[in-house]
Amino acid sequence: MKVAIQGEAGSFSHEAARRMVPGCDIVSCARSVEVFDRVQRGSVAAAVIPIENSLAGSVTEHFDLLLARQVFIEREFLLRIVHNLIAPPGVRRADLRRAYSHPVALEQCRDFFVRNPKIQPTPFYDTAGSVKHVIESGLRDAAGIAGAQAAKVYKGHILAAGIEDDKRNFTRFFLVRKTRRILPGANKTSIAFSVKNIAGALFKALAVFALRDISLTKIESRPLRGRPWEYVFYADFLRGDDQPARNALRHLGEVADLVKVLGIYPAA
Repeated sequence: MKVAIQGEAGSFSHEAARRMVPGCDIVSCARSVEVFDRVQRGSVAAAVIPIENSLAGSVTEHFDLLLARQVFIEREFLLRIVHNLIAPPGVRRADLRRAYSHPVALEQCRDFFVRNPKIQPTPFYDTAGSVKHVIESGLRDAAGIAGAQAAKVYKGHILAAGIEDDKRNFTRFFLVRKTRRILPGANKTSIAFSVKNIAGALFKALAVFALRDISLTKIESRPLRGRPWEYVFYADFLRGDDQPARNALRHLGEVADLVKVLGIYPAA
């Protein structure tokens, strides 16, 4: 089974894919949009994407792509994230002037950069890819920030382990497919919806869940592409494909301009 990820071998997405789909054939992509394109074209059976981090928050591009593309969330998985400062062999910590990594990873290590002001955080497209870059380029004043597996894959040296701001650092991943499939035990739903910019519109939308004692575990807004100053809300609630959830979504459709079910899946 082919599973697409954004990132290189040794990345956290790579590890999550191995854990979620044991024995899968991982297809690495440089950009997130390519991951979703492959799923829609059917050149891969599924994709594993990070959707939010407990320190840095949401991966907003992936929310936008879940709304724009015809894919469906089948599973979620929580991965404990441990960031390491990884340099080419022979490079010392005192030599470092730059640390490359994905922007979300850099955000999770803000305290490290405060304590080490001579090291400049430098955005890169991928965590493991940053380690690959500094080692293959022979950089002597730079390191990458990634998981320990990246050091093994690219033969780097860990100069500092566990540099994330908080040890309770987790990233939530989704397994997405082109076709809608609801697994046994599914008890969580992710949706996107938008409402008119009029008084009480959001209150009425949220009331459809409160009236049925349905717990919302997440809600956030994002700009609606192509419609300036209009927003779409992303929400998770703790119900599967049962009658109360279906009634709530039907009621939501009466008060919202847009409702899209992004996935129904077992809570991690």
